[in-house]
Amino acid sequence: QAQLVESGGGLVQAGESLKLSCAASGSIRSIDGMGWYRQAPGKLRELVATITSSGHTNYADSVKGRFTISRDNAKNTVYLEMSSLEPEDTAVYYCNADILVGITTTQTFEWRATWGRGTQVTVSS
Repeated sequence: QAQLVESGGGLVQAGESLKLSCAASGSIRSIDGMGWYRQAPGKLRELVATITSSGHTNYADSVKGRFTISRDNAKNTVYLEMSSLEPEDTAVYYCNADILVGITTTQTFEWRATWGRGTQVTVSS
């Protein structure tokens, strides 16, 4: 099993910055792609940014130029630096990762898409 735990959310004013972190733990053999998604009240969950194991990044058009995703493979952690925040960025932010986990009962490994529980980001105008 593997777990993802997000941190760094909070309440900020428009124009301010915030940095989110997401750490993976558990029986991890390897981590492939990692990413951030968000879900605002009454809306579907949407992609914010992703990063491959080699560092290739992809961003939603709405956050390009304002958000930066990065990762520390040694720490199994992905980050999301958010600047020039807008009220429209208000949402619960979720971390996602494709993790190769060890299965104790079968002594094998398998890839699992894993989600964190989310961290609230609120931007006031």
